Amino acid sequence: MNYTESLTRYTANFIDELEGNGMTDVVISPGSRSTPLALTFREHPSIKDWIVIDERSAGFFALGLAKKTNRPVALVCTSGTAAANYYPAVVEAFYSRVPLLVLTADRPHELRQVGAPQAIEQIKMYGDYVKWFHEMAVPEATPQMLGYARRKAAQAFAYTEQTNKGPVQVNFPFREPLAPDFTLPDIWNTEADTKRTGMNRIEGIKHLADEQIEELAALFNSSQKGLLVCGPEMNGDFAASVCQLAQSWNIPVLADPLSQLRTGSHEKSHVIEAYDAFLRDAEIRAQLQPDYIIRFGAMPVSKAYLFFVKEHHAIPQFVVEEDEGFRDPTGNDTAYIYTDPKQLCQQLIAKAPGEQHHGSWLQEWQTYNNIAKHHLLSGEEMQITEGEAVRGIAEVIPDNTTLYVGNSMAVRDVDSFFMASSKPVSILCNRGANGIDGVISSAIGASAAGTSVTLLIGDLSFFHDMNGLLAAKQYQLPITIVLVNNNGGGIFSYLPQANDKKHFEAIFGTPADLPFEKAGDLYGADYTVASTESALKTQLQHSYQQSGLSIIEIKTDRDENTRWHRDKWDRIMTEIKEGWQ
Repeated sequence: MNYTESLTRYTANFIDELEGNGMTDVVISPGSRSTPLALTFREHPSIKDWIVIDERSAGFFALGLAKKTNRPVALVCTSGTAAANYYPAVVEAFYSRVPLLVLTADRPHELRQVGAPQAIEQIKMYGDYVKWFHEMAVPEATPQMLGYARRKAAQAFAYTEQTNKGPVQVNFPFREPLAPDFTLPDIWNTEADTKRTGMNRIEGIKHLADEQIEELAALFNSSQKGLLVCGPEMNGDFAASVCQLAQSWNIPVLADPLSQLRTGSHEKSHVIEAYDAFLRDAEIRAQLQPDYIIRFGAMPVSKAYLFFVKEHHAIPQFVVEEDEGFRDPTGNDTAYIYTDPKQLCQQLIAKAPGEQHHGSWLQEWQTYNNIAKHHLLSGEEMQITEGEAVRGIAEVIPDNTTLYVGNSMAVRDVDSFFMASSKPVSILCNRGANGIDGVISSAIGASAAGTSVTLLIGDLSFFHDMNGLLAAKQYQLPITIVLVNNNGGGIFSYLPQANDKKHFEAIFGTPADLPFEKAGDLYGADYTVASTESALKTQLQHSYQQSGLSIIEIKTDRDENTRWHRDKWDRIMTEIKEGWQ
């Protein structure tokens, strides 16, 4: 058997095993050394391939697709710095627990560390940011080696999904010639003993013993003022369970915009979504001291909530994790509960107190929430503000679509202005490492899952990832981008750095003065500018009737926008405190 046949059968068996385990999508960036992987993926009849030229964009595209589908997505690139360009997306996938399978092609061992071109050190190049690394053997097509290829494919796929989901790297050393021969017969299964491994995984879920549930229920039953909190969470099925728990125990549940609690058909009478606005005040935070806090999911976006938790560090606080991890940046004495969160909710519902004694506590939160919502949702300015942009999106975004949100001010405005709704809309954001890079690509990747996406993004984040627009043009993916152009880093206007008038604009404001409509022309977008909230809603509705890429730019002033936000917060706090008199 010649090398080309060995290469073909070895690579085909690896890829076919991935498909057998559930792989449906691969994102490929062109290159020479990755030819065996790229061509064989494209040849496979059951795997959809997406070609994204820029590797950094490709990494985030795959991340958005995997985040939306909650399934592993493969990435393929050539050797050298191509693989290094995946690094930001791998980091984000690790911290946000997104399953990515990174397949990096490499020079064979004899061409490493000898000055060969496009040969860098790729062994464990992502360090601790991948859950598992494996260096594949040089291709052979003996039954033993084809079985080995299948086993490693099954293992790699499994590692992306086991415990906390995350990225995995498999490195492939390929010798030349690199082109597979697809005229060979039966390349996917050559021998009976090299057919799919059947490495079936039978996995249970973690649950608490009855005595542990009794202990928790006794603690919660003895308290008057319990508080549930839901941070970023991609499992929409969990939302109904935690809302049922809040109802059963008659206590509030603070819902982060990325928790999937604010949208959907589940009951929301106990959901508090405007807490960020009124928890900005230290006196209100002190007034709302709970007896205990149970948090599901990652830490919420709200900095005001972070202050609230830190200031009440002496109360019992619990963080529920499905498998493992320690996600609590407060430094508080936190207890971790490792169990299936949905099952925990059902167990605690069964232990709900017969006599509800938390009415005034819940009512206080609901009163403050309604006051905040009234002020946040009222009025329309002559020139659109960033908060109004979120309000407009929330009102007209279609059912069964996705809102992807950029970091910095975009996600904070969604936290403040996207209120509870019965619309079945998922809200996603790259909150693992909270970076502003790769957001366009992630949103377009989410749209590749077959759903229309609305992306809310700032101008600097848009600038960071304009390369990502090519995939939307190339595949005519349904995405509407609302580009908030305040000519710089708007979030810094709310921080102490804004007081440094000498250096602020150069270091923090960083105005780019870019005519973004030209980017729209370059990538074939339907490009418009909205000057009011009403105009934005009209243009959004128009964009949702179109196919492909639409960009709606709104232009705001950073200083005016900061004053507008602070005026809203001041009015909320004033009305709440007037009620104390």
